[in-house]
Amino acid sequence: MAMEKTFNAAEAESRLFSAWEEAGCFKAGANAKPEASSYCIMIPPPNVTGVLHMGHAFNNTLQDILIRWKRMQGFDTLWQPGTDHAGIATQMVVERRLAEAGEPGRRDLGREKFLEKVWDWKAQSGGTIINQLKRLGASCDFDRTAFTMSGAPGAPADEAGGNFHDAVIKVFVDMYNKGLIYRGKRLVNWDPHFETAISDLEVENIEVAGHMWHFKYPLADGVTYEYVEKDEDGNVILSETRDYISIATTRPETMLGDGAVAVHPSDERYAPIVGKLCEIPVGPKEHRRLIPIITDEYPDPDFGSGAVKITGAHDFNDYQVAKRGSIPMYRLMDTKGGMRADGAPYGDEAAKAQAHAQGAEFTETEVDAINLVPDDIRGLDRFEARKRVVQQITDEGLAVMTTQTKTVKDDDGNESEVTETVPMVENKPIMQPFGDRSKVVIEPMLTDQWFVETDKIVGPALDAVRSGKVKILPESGEKVYYNWLENIEPWCISRQLWWGHQIPVWYGPQKATLEDPEADYAPYVAFCAATEEEVAAKAKEYYGADIGIDFNRGEDELHTSTWDEGDGNKGVSLFRDPDVLDTWFSSGLWPIGTLGWPSNTQDMAKYFPTSTLVTGQDILFFWVARMMMMQLAVVDDIPFDTVYLHGLVRDAKGKKMSKSTGNVMDPLDIIDEYGADALRFSSAAMAALGGVLKLDMKRIEGYRNFGTKLWNAVRFAEMNDVYAAGAPSRAVPQASATVNQWIIGEVAKTRETVDAALEGFRFNDAANALYAFTWGKVCDWYVEFAKPLLNSDDDAIKAETRATMGWVLDQCMILLHPIMPFITEELWGQTAQRDTLLVHEDWPTYGADLVNSDADREMNWVIQTIEATRSTRAQMNVPAGSKIPMVVTDITDVNDAAFKANEALIFKLARVESLTSVATFPKGTATIAVDGATFGLPLEGVIDVAAEKARLEKSLGKLAKELGGLRGRLNNPKFAASAPEEVVAEAKANLAAREEEEAKLNDALSRLAELD
Repeated sequence: MAMEKTFNAAEAESRLFSAWEEAGCFKAGANAKPEASSYCIMIPPPNVTGVLHMGHAFNNTLQDILIRWKRMQGFDTLWQPGTDHAGIATQMVVERRLAEAGEPGRRDLGREKFLEKVWDWKAQSGGTIINQLKRLGASCDFDRTAFTMSGAPGAPADEAGGNFHDAVIKVFVDMYNKGLIYRGKRLVNWDPHFETAISDLEVENIEVAGHMWHFKYPLADGVTYEYVEKDEDGNVILSETRDYISIATTRPETMLGDGAVAVHPSDERYAPIVGKLCEIPVGPKEHRRLIPIITDEYPDPDFGSGAVKITGAHDFNDYQVAKRGSIPMYRLMDTKGGMRADGAPYGDEAAKAQAHAQGAEFTETEVDAINLVPDDIRGLDRFEARKRVVQQITDEGLAVMTTQTKTVKDDDGNESEVTETVPMVENKPIMQPFGDRSKVVIEPMLTDQWFVETDKIVGPALDAVRSGKVKILPESGEKVYYNWLENIEPWCISRQLWWGHQIPVWYGPQKATLEDPEADYAPYVAFCAATEEEVAAKAKEYYGADIGIDFNRGEDELHTSTWDEGDGNKGVSLFRDPDVLDTWFSSGLWPIGTLGWPSNTQDMAKYFPTSTLVTGQDILFFWVARMMMMQLAVVDDIPFDTVYLHGLVRDAKGKKMSKSTGNVMDPLDIIDEYGADALRFSSAAMAALGGVLKLDMKRIEGYRNFGTKLWNAVRFAEMNDVYAAGAPSRAVPQASATVNQWIIGEVAKTRETVDAALEGFRFNDAANALYAFTWGKVCDWYVEFAKPLLNSDDDAIKAETRATMGWVLDQCMILLHPIMPFITEELWGQTAQRDTLLVHEDWPTYGADLVNSDADREMNWVIQTIEATRSTRAQMNVPAGSKIPMVVTDITDVNDAAFKANEALIFKLARVESLTSVATFPKGTATIAVDGATFGLPLEGVIDVAAEKARLEKSLGKLAKELGGLRGRLNNPKFAASAPEEVVAEAKANLAAREEEEAKLNDALSRLAELD
């Protein structure tokens, strides 16, 4: 049956993928040779709520290229797929669906019923992205698809992917028992919408219009000082007596929780008042707090007033200052971002804080309990509280004032200038943190959370990279890795959610409360274990073997209790910590959790440590470094030996894709229009190590055309009986014809180039080499060169050429398959009856020994001659259909023989009708210089030199104006400083292209001058 004229990707892709899966082509170990080494890639698990985006498409294409390549080489391969349970994202999706359906909300349902709804949603919609990955051609072992919540309580019995939950809980318990996990109070990113701590990666810092208010903090006890400002030369420009210190803030509502005012040790302006007290200028006057003026390296003397208020419970920089200076940190807000409304009246709370400032000792818990929000502000939204604080300070005359002049009109329309004194408020852009999903302003919040003592486990992760045991590519990634891990902070691993691995810690009252049930239960006693049975055993060990243990399964508040039924029957109700673990904690165990650990599985023995991790540079710390730390801490081994980092996929101009910009590209739409192979080849072609990833739709279209070019070459072979005798032999053909010898050598050189590129993770070099070879050498040159041989009267030559062409095209399919699996598999199956699918064809190992140096030199010289002749014709604007004579002044014997041997091809492809040897070129001859020969094209009478010269000069004149405009923009400092980076890059690229065009036109003019 003859091949179709074109490749129908829409029809073929799903059919081919089903065939691969049905044949078990992607199963772990498929196509492995006896005693093969293992090669394992763990997919960075996408969110179970996710859909395929360009980042996934790019990332997974690179992984698939590697795994298909290694599978064809005979390695024992495993590409482990799976999804992350995505705590916040999934909980948000399910809550939204409940609201849309008019069903009871999360709080109304309760924890257990709500989680049932989540599992129901996961069963219905959770596999979307996995199915979309299949459309891309991802050859994962999908039968092994893992899930970071598999095996968790409430999970359906048919939940595939093993028992990941066991691994997570075991690691927590083990690390807790080793003192590597603790509960404590630290500053975290707090999302008031979801009411949970979130990671830095879930925070988007966005520039917004902001305000900087300047306020006076009066000095206590009537203290004054001489405030002096100097210019750069030391000259006094301002000197005045002040009874206050000025601060500037973008968040006035947090002033209520100030613990100090800090200045830099070198700031001479404030030296006289360091150690003095100042008054927070808000709240009831009779309860105003006094706070110390301290020194710290953090304040910048050149920014604002140089004095910084320290609110340790609501600012990350302030938190560090407060820790260094033992400054109390007062939490002002509740979990919803409102001002606290709990606690005693403000006067009582302020007195406690003042006592602390005067030296009284308080525990961290006692300080956190103090509510320093004035009574009239309690319960307000934080932004409403901001307005009230600003108004109260201004009304009291404690805003720093400044003068401003404005133009006003009287009743008759006459304009005049009026100078007035107003509060100093700077309108300026500020970077504000937003929740990437909630879209609300994130609040730094001092809360009780669970933390990993990362400084105790970070050492081996650093050593693994420093020693070279783990390689990070590009090398710049290693510097970032070191910087993060050498300055690591404790890792917050708890989240105030319901969807996730619930922390395996239960609380009970102090033992003494068994004797006095009315006693204060706090601080609670914590019991950490994997199961309630183990917890009960630990609790009995603490309370006594005769004490009964049960579990309070309430959800909303921490509560423990004791009970006494008489007859000595006493007991304790334990309450489980309601928090769940950060998804990065569970995904940090991805390599071992997916391979069956903590069981001693064959998969662990075979595939761990894994081989290559391909992931985005943005999660080098959040995921890669944490996997390194966790695996080394848990199983004392590295999780992988190589990390390939890539950047964000951007649009053709290098601009970040965003919905607001309107430049987001949907990979499924691209696949629908151009086919998966074109998108995959584009991904490989732009994957330069450390390069910017620019996705250009024109290039994708070009790579679809590349597939069509290969398809047409194979159709040509089919029509010339290349496959008439069945599948081409896998053996390298024995060739006598120079053309066949040459193309065999080109195949060998390309195989070596591709392998070297993939070994070095230079996907772009592999793609470019295959493109140049397949399109340039095979489809363009070899097909043309082979036509005379296929039409020869010599049956032996015809048979040899058919065998060679069949083998060469098979090699094209094999070498291209990892990047373009669909069209190559389709060609493989359509051309002949094969004994294996292409996905399992052996990867070739031939090399430079197949290169015939004489044939290589001859045919590449012929190609050079034809290309140079074509280029000269085009440059001189010779009519495309004109066959013209060619002359030669000098040529080596070797090249003369080469020309004569290939004369018919050169004449046909260069559109030349004859070759004549001359002593000197006649007037009007365009010179063509190639290696070992100088040819010429006599053009007198063929082209109108004057008209051609006029055309070129006109083009140069127009080009000069464009160049002038581009150079003017780029030489303008304002343009370079203010224009977006992608706009500047585009202008530079345009200038380079125009300059190249100008050079070609000038070269053509120079050639024309030779013809005069």
